[in-house]
Amino acid sequence: MVFVGPFVALFSVFIVVPVLVAIYLSFTYFNTVQVPVFIGLKNYVNLLTQDNVFMMYVLPNTFKFSLMVGPGGYILSFWLAWLLSQISRRSRSVLTLAIYSPSMTAAVAMAVVWLVIFSGDGAGYLNNFLIESGFIEKPIQWTQSPHYLMYIMMIVTLWNSMGVGFLAMLAGILNINPELYEAGYIDGIKNRLQEVWYITIPSMKPQMLFGAVMAVVGTFQAGDIGVQLSGANPTPQYAGQVIINHIQDYGFIRYDMGYASAVSVVLLLIVYILSKVCWRLFAEKE
Repeated sequence: MVFVGPFVALFSVFIVVPVLVAIYLSFTYFNTVQVPVFIGLKNYVNLLTQDNVFMMYVLPNTFKFSLMVGPGGYILSFWLAWLLSQISRRSRSVLTLAIYSPSMTAAVAMAVVWLVIFSGDGAGYLNNFLIESGFIEKPIQWTQSPHYLMYIMMIVTLWNSMGVGFLAMLAGILNINPELYEAGYIDGIKNRLQEVWYITIPSMKPQMLFGAVMAVVGTFQAGDIGVQLSGANPTPQYAGQVIINHIQDYGFIRYDMGYASAVSVVLLLIVYILSKVCWRLFAEKE
């Protein structure tokens, strides 16, 4: 109890209490100045029946973004981890650091790399390349265009997605007993694909589960990338607007914390349901 106590205290203060407060505020009108006024389910009713931006743009954008980035980043993490496990230890250490580092310096990478690449003037790397190659005649406003913003968000997020889930998968692969592979080839495994399917993945289900949950959480947290790229909230024509942007819009721009809390509770439920799906897929059956 002595060792668990500090964790329980910190978890309660920084996780449980904020969640309970958000749930309570979701049933109130709270403008951050006056005392919260209880209004029942009005925020949820308005969210589902009156908020056209949420139903027409935010929700479809969120699922489009998460379905591309979540599974895509998860598969990419496993694939890169498996490739790194096949090379020497020294080369693996260097490449692991190179792949993992973007997730640690996302804000710096955004300013230094991606905003320069997708700059809307002729000096931007992508515009300059396309103009010099004769593909376009004038610069394209990449991050301000509703036609391109979502795809740029996906590219940037996938590049930043090699975080702790990737490291967990790499550790899981490296800790598999080599004798299992030898036994597998004796029992009839003929190629690397069968080796991965019948031995590697079943032997690292805890790491696969952890990576899946982290991919779900990271995908919904990464939605803020659209605001960072476009420099505006809401994003141009709501093209990159996802649930987390909607929460920030109502909570920190319009100061309607009650409504923002209702949206955050919906986001919490979505993450919880997807996490349970991950548990169903990768948790040990025993």
